[in-house]
Amino acid sequence: MSDGKTRPNQRRRTRKDLLEAAARLMKLGLTPNLEDIAQEALVSRATAYRYFPSVEALLLEAALDLETPSPEALFPPHASEDPLARLERLDAAMDEMMAANEASLRMMLANSMQRIVRGEVDGEAPPRQNRRGPLIEAALEPARDQFAPADLDRLGKALALIIGTEAMVVVKDVLQIDEAEARDVRLWAIRALVEAARK
Repeated sequence: MSDGKTRPNQRRRTRKDLLEAAARLMKLGLTPNLEDIAQEALVSRATAYRYFPSVEALLLEAALDLETPSPEALFPPHASEDPLARLERLDAAMDEMMAANEASLRMMLANSMQRIVRGEVDGEAPPRQNRRGPLIEAALEPARDQFAPADLDRLGKALALIIGTEAMVVVKDVLQIDEAEARDVRLWAIRALVEAARK
């Protein structure tokens, strides 16, 4: 693997390690400071500051990590292998999580946008964690053989546009539609994307 690829991957892992360390400490009932989290993640305090502007921003995002369902919880061994059924289950779970954490999600989005505007993001590591990607991959995993590899990749990326925080903001702030209609639109889009990828 080339240096150009290794460095961004390492930065993504370091960022994830910091979030997981914060989540572990929070599960113990602690309110850790940045030094505690850095020590738990086995990185320096200066490194932690390169990824998060403050301990509050880190704890906010770590709390959202704890609220986001895991692939294992969403898709236990007996779950349907039908990609549409799995994607509908994922959409419903994410919708429930976002409804319960809307203010925190908006704050996380604002934090990441402010870091970009201030020039604190160098392009090698994302300004926030990719939570939806692994969930979408898990939803599609049993149906991999139903799609050409390039179409599966494109499908996963297209689904990321309609499942997640930004889609919630569009529904509420731009379209100003109610939740029932928003869910109908998302499910229509999910079905249309899966059908297009199969063709």
